[in-house]
Amino acid sequence: MLEWLKEPEINFPDQLQHAGFEHGVCVGQIQAKAGLTQSTVSEYLSILQRAGFIESKRVGQWTYYKRNEGAFEALSNLIQSNL
Repeated sequence: MLEWLKEPEINFPDQLQHAGFEHGVCVGQIQAKAGLTQSTVSEYLSILQRAGFIESKRVGQWTYYKRNEGAFEALSNLIQSNL
């Protein structure tokens, strides 16, 4: 999921045609691509959000997710400086 969210234009072309990615990727698009139940996808996304790797935004009835690139940069710096 993190890899998909890195390049949403490539990985979620249906959303690109209809809504774009201003707010991120709609959870329904992620669920459809994963082929898992919505509750399973929501649980995975919740774990990633609590870890700080993704951010969510609620727009009306829809929830959108996108990567928190700052968290990946910080993790990369931490690994480089400590390992």
